[in-house]
Amino acid sequence: MPLPERVRRGVPDRLRFSVRLRGLALSAGLIPPRIMHSEAEAALLARLCAGLRTVVEIGVYEGSSSVVLARALEPEATLHLIDPYTEEALHPGWRGVPNATRRVVERAAGEEGPRLVWHVALSADVAASWTEPVDLVFVDGDHTEVGVQLDWDVWNEHVSTGGLVVFHDARSTQAGGAGLGPPSRLVDRLFRGPEPELPGWRIAGEADSAVAVERLA
Repeated sequence: MPLPERVRRGVPDRLRFSVRLRGLALSAGLIPPRIMHSEAEAALLARLCAGLRTVVEIGVYEGSSSVVLARALEPEATLHLIDPYTEEALHPGWRGVPNATRRVVERAAGEEGPRLVWHVALSADVAASWTEPVDLVFVDGDHTEVGVQLDWDVWNEHVSTGGLVVFHDARSTQAGGAGLGPPSRLVDRLFRGPEPELPGWRIAGEADSAVAVERLA
């Protein structure tokens, strides 16, 4: 059972930002994963996952969006989780701990959730040996120009007809939207406007900073 929020807030910074202690607390279920998405984005992901069989998440961190996916997918589905866990994230003390994240997502999936497959690796390395069609790829890893472009380039070819790619932090240019420059510019260039750069895809859903695109027949 998670500790009450008022108790967590009272923990001194030197303990609160200890990667080791945070990992232990996450693993034990004493604290929740840091939330990296909005409620509307979570609802969009859950809705899109209905009935899917193979889903790939790029950028797992502490597993908050992985929990959404694991709870939305059916037992026959497979959820692939990709993160190299090599870089400090956002602030000192925010580095992800893969073993703790694994426990978080496994608890969410339970016995009735999807099969979980973990890849502690770069997404491009996983894609290089990938062979099966994918129903949905959630792109939420490297948010640089090079990183988000690479994730798109190496994974979109594996998406089946009618399948989806969901970009996080990709609506900073839209009214009421949010996000970061590189993912937003890639989505705008490829999929928006009267003459999008990439035919054969369409925007299938949006929420806050998330944009879902669908491969057409």
